[in-house]
Amino acid sequence: MPEMQNRKAFVHEQFRHILSFLGALLLMCFLTVQFADVWQDFYSNNIILPFYRRGNWVMIAIYATVLFLFFKVYNGFKVGYLRKTDIVFSQLLAVLGTNVLNYLQISLIARNFANPEPMLLLTIKEMIVVICWTSLMQRIYFALYPPRKLIIVYDSPFAAALVLKMSERVEKYMICESVSVSEGYERITEKIRQYDGVIIHDISADIRNALIKFCFQNQLRAYIVPKVSDIILSGADTLRLFDTPLLLCRNQGLTLEQRLLKRLFDIIFSVIALLILSPLMLICALAVKCCDGGKIFYKQKRLTEGGREFDCCKFRSMIPNAEEHGVQLASEYDTRITPVGRILRRFRLDELPQLFNILKGEMSVVGPRPERPELTRKYQEKFPEFEFRLSVKAGLTGYAQVTGGYHTSPYDKLRMDLMYIENYSLLKDMQIILMTVKTMLFPSPANPEDFTKKFNDIDDSQEEKTS
Repeated sequence: MPEMQNRKAFVHEQFRHILSFLGALLLMCFLTVQFADVWQDFYSNNIILPFYRRGNWVMIAIYATVLFLFFKVYNGFKVGYLRKTDIVFSQLLAVLGTNVLNYLQISLIARNFANPEPMLLLTIKEMIVVICWTSLMQRIYFALYPPRKLIIVYDSPFAAALVLKMSERVEKYMICESVSVSEGYERITEKIRQYDGVIIHDISADIRNALIKFCFQNQLRAYIVPKVSDIILSGADTLRLFDTPLLLCRNQGLTLEQRLLKRLFDIIFSVIALLILSPLMLICALAVKCCDGGKIFYKQKRLTEGGREFDCCKFRSMIPNAEEHGVQLASEYDTRITPVGRILRRFRLDELPQLFNILKGEMSVVGPRPERPELTRKYQEKFPEFEFRLSVKAGLTGYAQVTGGYHTSPYDKLRMDLMYIENYSLLKDMQIILMTVKTMLFPSPANPEDFTKKFNDIDDSQEEKTS
């Protein structure tokens, strides 16, 4: 009987993948056909040297490829995994980015700025399509795949925070029961069999390993909260020198080649970004100055690679002498934040001067966000592993910023930063940069009062927030 149930679960899971694939393929085909019509009707015959059949097919293929890449970067195909609003925002950005790039491509081919009206109308039409498609696919998905019934195995009261987070996705996860490790292995496995999967929180290694093997043997889903050691292992190299498998953890941060490539990318990116964004930065500077006549920039000591201190530069978003009574946590409605500063913070524009820090080599485009020295020492008292994130340069944006939020705890941010360090690649950097655009336009909601109450020793919103 268990084998029959496992077989049904396997078939059910495979059908889910087929459904997601067919839905994504249908959407891609429809959007590509829409572009093909616009290209043929408005652009193909109006350029200096009109394209013939093969040239037209190449243009359509390029459009489909760029659209697919944008969808992948923004997780636009993750129907059933992400919230409906996240999917819609991801797809809208993917469509917008694709159409902007293709308009520039068409203008380059035409050797003049092409008429933008057809592409604008195409963008609006495609945005309507993706909204309707997402709504329909979400309905079909959750009608066929109701929320998974889960049980959580815990050994500390901190598991309650994870339960609250997952309870926000009741359409996907239904945590029906919790069981303490004190009840013993036999009792725990007996309860696990009654559910679709198990959440294994931060428990001792021996019982955790036994439960992971049990789930593997019985083909049960296991959602595991990783320890820092697990994340370090995720970046290990596999050695095939002997008949005994070995995992090599170099524990030296990035390699020399990766550091050189990352530095080259940082220089190119910061120079181009400063050239493009200089008019916007000038507007921000004038707005800060005209608001209250105070200083334009705000500098604060932060830590970067190896624990070195540097002056992190930002546009000032608070009143002068905002910390004259000591370091204070800022809330969403903090009276110290100026009207201009509120706008700068909302769209992360206060962080733009850090492009100069990147050009100087003090920061990188992507990396763990820099923390204040005194707060780093405070965090290290609670979890000594916090210094591990200092093995690379601090970043203007980071993996923790595009996947987490203001309410994310320092320890969770540490784990996400380590996941980035251990699995670094230039492609990952580029994906995080593109995801940052989405985070700037559609920031994750947070309750500042709950944040302050739960983590009253956290810096995410000091005089200048760490975004």
